Amino acid sequence: MSAAALSASFEDILGASRFSDYCPNGLQVEGKRPVRLLVSGVTASAALIRAARAAGADALLVHHGYFWRGEDPRLVGIKGERLRLLIEAGLHLFAYHLPLDVHPQLGNNAQLAQRMGWRVDGLIGAAGLIAGHELPAPVSADALVRQLARRLRRRPLAVGALQRPLRRIAWCTGAAQDMLQEAVDAGADAFISGEIAERTTHLAREAGVVYIAAGHHATERFGVQALGAHVAQRLGIAHRFIDDDNPV
Repeated sequence: MSAAALSASFEDILGASRFSDYCPNGLQVEGKRPVRLLVSGVTASAALIRAARAAGADALLVHHGYFWRGEDPRLVGIKGERLRLLIEAGLHLFAYHLPLDVHPQLGNNAQLAQRMGWRVDGLIGAAGLIAGHELPAPVSADALVRQLARRLRRRPLAVGALQRPLRRIAWCTGAAQDMLQEAVDAGADAFISGEIAERTTHLAREAGVVYIAAGHHATERFGVQALGAHVAQRLGIAHRFIDDDNPV
């Protein structure tokens, strides 16, 4: 499978060219051989590149790639070393950010919902990046945290009105803590994302809602796995997910 054909398949699935994003989506670094084994992972760290090379990969698919808006464009230091590793390994690097967050079946929000047994009842906010669901019966914050901990294999941090029953929940994986106000405005009792800022606690307390930080990496492991498996089956290539674990 050529990198061009793989890129076209990703575009057909995600429609990435329609998105205005913080980074370029698609093929970010071109390798030097056909793709027989695609390795997926959350972030294109040096550890993931080395693991993909050791696994015999020809291409790497990640959610967090390179060339973010506003960053220093020079290929020096850690950034230069990562790119040297990629080029020396001959790996193609594909990265999809917002297109992978919001895909209705393979995206991070949809895949988290699938594992939690939630249905996406609708999208919240001007950008449509927040998913919402009304639970069949109210649950406690502690019960929701325990359920997330079982599915994600890490203990989330919950702040805010922890004693209130929760019925209307909203979520956006990754670093969406500053979307809490949009979730509040839409009537959510609880908002789940990956990270938390100091200001998030005060907003949750004063709005009378629950905010749950379940881990940026932990909440975004599933979309890239689903996309990698889907495209591999579609094109008849091999796929393997490698988890370079991150406690954040």
